[in-house]
Amino acid sequence: MPEIHAYRTLLLSGHWFSQLPSTLQNALLHAASLRRLDAGQRLFSRGDKPCGLYVVVEGTMRIGAVSEVGKEALLMLIEPPYWFGEISLFDGQPRTHDAYADGPCVLLNVPQAALLELLERQPQHWRDFALLLSQKLRLAFIALEEMSLLPAAPRLARRLVMIAEGYGGVSGERRVIHLAQEQLALMLAISRQTTNQILKDLQAQGIVRLTYAEIEILDLERLRQVGKQAAP
Repeated sequence: MPEIHAYRTLLLSGHWFSQLPSTLQNALLHAASLRRLDAGQRLFSRGDKPCGLYVVVEGTMRIGAVSEVGKEALLMLIEPPYWFGEISLFDGQPRTHDAYADGPCVLLNVPQAALLELLERQPQHWRDFALLLSQKLRLAFIALEEMSLLPAAPRLARRLVMIAEGYGGVSGERRVIHLAQEQLALMLAISRQTTNQILKDLQAQGIVRLTYAEIEILDLERLRQVGKQAAP
């Protein structure tokens, strides 16, 4: 589909896709279909059957879970060109978390059956998908370590840097982060009040600028320094 191939330049700005052999890039795009979601629309829920690999090409997706009493754990807000869904490709088990659109969103979906058929023909590509999985595992270990060892302020600073750098998955850095303070608080498991105070302190230092549902990073290097203040 020409519409899908029009996203190729965007996808090539991501580290994972750009490092794939061109034959695998072409195979993924050939097998992909477009999914459009409205704000708040769910893509899949925890416990759903595997439905393949996704990449965000427009908008923002929200990855997390909600407890039986309605308490939300927000793990990530992901933007283009972020790939996700590979865990169920490896183990064939149900989805581990909920994924839904934070606003209007467009994704490409490579179905599970197409991926398994491709890997049956060319098993050498399992390593390429393992690299995508290992990147997420690395991020998860970092987040667990920070949750255990760091106070709220450096933890918040590190998370903003990580988001600005596309969780290590994109070329370049984003200076304007479309993220409400409530969402950031959920991601870090700290209170809304604590999040607001830390952000106001960073703004007073000229490191960030706060606007409605946005955080503009004015000095990324100083933000990195804040994140290192309580590092072991």
